[in-house]
Amino acid sequence: MVYYISNEYLEAGIKTMGAELTSVKSKATGFEFLWQGNPDVWYGQSPVLFPIIGRVLDDKYYLEGKEYTMPKHGLFRKREAQLYSKEDSKITFVQTDDEETLKIFPYHFEVYVTFELIEKSIKVTHTVVNKNDNVMYFSIGGHPGFNCKIGDRLIFDENETLDTVSIDTECLRTGVMLPVLNNEKSFTITKNIFDGDALIFRDIKSKHITLESDEHNRKVIFDMGGCPYLGVWAKPNAPYVCIEPWWGVNDDHTRKDDFSEKDCIQSVEAGKNFNCYWQAEFTE
Repeated sequence: MVYYISNEYLEAGIKTMGAELTSVKSKATGFEFLWQGNPDVWYGQSPVLFPIIGRVLDDKYYLEGKEYTMPKHGLFRKREAQLYSKEDSKITFVQTDDEETLKIFPYHFEVYVTFELIEKSIKVTHTVVNKNDNVMYFSIGGHPGFNCKIGDRLIFDENETLDTVSIDTECLRTGVMLPVLNNEKSFTITKNIFDGDALIFRDIKSKHITLESDEHNRKVIFDMGGCPYLGVWAKPNAPYVCIEPWWGVNDDHTRKDDFSEKDCIQSVEAGKNFNCYWQAEFTE
């Protein structure tokens, strides 16, 4: 099922499956900013990644001495979310644990995803609630794909010197760092830029990254929400780009003794909340 919210400038649709954003349209022009999905290219549009980002080594991890199996990008994106609240320009969905989730992620949780249209932007907030008597460890992230063309650019607010964290065919970090920017602000989306999979950045100074083109005046000005890692990805030569704020990161090939030791793992105390967000402004 798809629910819609709107304001003076935008209309957005959100699927209950995974609380996934499925459309962001300009009311003035009817232009669709969000990738519309194509199973022959990439079936996703804007999945929520929880409680891992990418893949854990051998799809397995250990928590308090017990082994668990976790699929790529976690469990949230392929489960139905429940409508929690709805207003004209704001909507919230929630997922909670059940018998099936406890088999692969042994925590009691609530994860709320709120979509709010604020003038010409959409703000997406993730709230993770720890329903346990002990600390809960997790990762969470966004994965929105925006329509674009080869030759469009991504531009940071500030000059950045950034390497990408190389990953292999198993979606695991290799430890090899490859240069992308050297005291520069922008890079161009080329046919082959994602041949090695996602660009994964850390230690970003900028608050925003902007998608723009020489062919038109449309822009997507993306507020990364202060995320510790940013993924930028598409299938090679595909007409979209995903801008992915991550509070977590793929495993490397080093086996961790416990999930709590995972790189960039987040934690929330018993009975407390963890909040993060991303926001995209659309101009024409």
